[in-house]
Amino acid sequence: MESPAGQSEHPKSHLLSEPEVCHAWTHIQATDQWLLERQIEITSIPAPSFKEEARGKRMAELFREVGLQDVVIDEVGNVLGWYPGRWCSNRQKRAGAAPAEHPPLIISAHLDTVFPEGTDVTPKREEGRIRAPGISDDGRGLAALLALARVMVDVTLTLPQPLLFVATVGEEGPGNLRGVRHLLAHRSGKIQGCGFVSLDGVGMDRIIHRGVGSTRLRLSLRGPGGHSWTDFGRPNPIHHLGRMVSRAGSLPLPPKPRSSLTVARWGGGTSINSIPQEAWVEVDLRSEGAAELKSLEEDLHRVCAEELENASEAPEGSGRLQLEVQEIGRRPAGYTDLSEPIVRAAVEATRLLGEKPRLVASSTDANLPMSLGIPAITMGAGGSGGGIHTLEEWYDNQKGPEGILRALLTVLLLD
Repeated sequence: MESPAGQSEHPKSHLLSEPEVCHAWTHIQATDQWLLERQIEITSIPAPSFKEEARGKRMAELFREVGLQDVVIDEVGNVLGWYPGRWCSNRQKRAGAAPAEHPPLIISAHLDTVFPEGTDVTPKREEGRIRAPGISDDGRGLAALLALARVMVDVTLTLPQPLLFVATVGEEGPGNLRGVRHLLAHRSGKIQGCGFVSLDGVGMDRIIHRGVGSTRLRLSLRGPGGHSWTDFGRPNPIHHLGRMVSRAGSLPLPPKPRSSLTVARWGGGTSINSIPQEAWVEVDLRSEGAAELKSLEEDLHRVCAEELENASEAPEGSGRLQLEVQEIGRRPAGYTDLSEPIVRAAVEATRLLGEKPRLVASSTDANLPMSLGIPAITMGAGGSGGGIHTLEEWYDNQKGPEGILRALLTVLLLD
């Protein structure tokens, strides 16, 4: 076989000469056009967060077509399919469960996109690239999920543990990780998994082993409002909310672990000659550390409470302001140690293919299992892309097959 370049000096380069791996690599190359067509097909099915049903239904059909067993769509819309390990008998295995003594390795990609309903997601080929909203994030991950399942089944690779393939709902912002939350909460004590690999986006070098936690809040400040002239002196929600924002922006942030506070959106008021009755702001807090994220949220609540107290000192009878804090989303921070076999396997697989691993932090489905103590990573699924989360998103299939091989080698190296 023609092996991928760059592996000759790696101490485990012999793995690429193993008959099973040679067969698998030949299969991946031979089915690459089929895979690219599936990536285009999946991307063309709209799937905003909370409206992934049509795409999920098609993924379930494709799971069955590639040979996964006991394919089901769960209560929230996740699509699940099994590839049994060599110790997993038909008697032991059933839909939604696995033998307790052999917990599965969970491999996932997410169904939803950031694009609202009505967005044209029709893929278009342009100068060697495919352009479409969601074609890389996570059309590529979903396609890789299918490719990995298909090569497992067709080549009949043997593994010591079952693989649970999952296409999750709700990974993007407003989805708040609802798919993977349900998956792991619903199966607590059954299939929490020996590990978790999320295939998300493109590339050959990225390995996410640190989960950036986030807390997203909407602060609404309400008052009596009134006429801008005759009622002047009443507390103005925009004035006081602006002071809250100013103070929040001056809060000290720890240099390590990295943290951030972003005022993302705000609004309020009804007319130019009125004291507004309401003003609101949406704030995104992030940190790689759970304690630091909690402390940052507490600091934000403190400055808001102090500014509200200042507003209460307005003249008697002028009315009072009320603050409502609504949680929009909350993602736990997490960490998978570099010594964990799942990280080491991904690093070795990347080096075997001549790439330099980049160990980074991000916010993905892997945050949740990390926070529960399940070893978890997120990997790119080959190829290259750009314009992520924009209408100009694109995908180029150069090194696309190698991305599938990298995922496969990561699984095999865990053996």
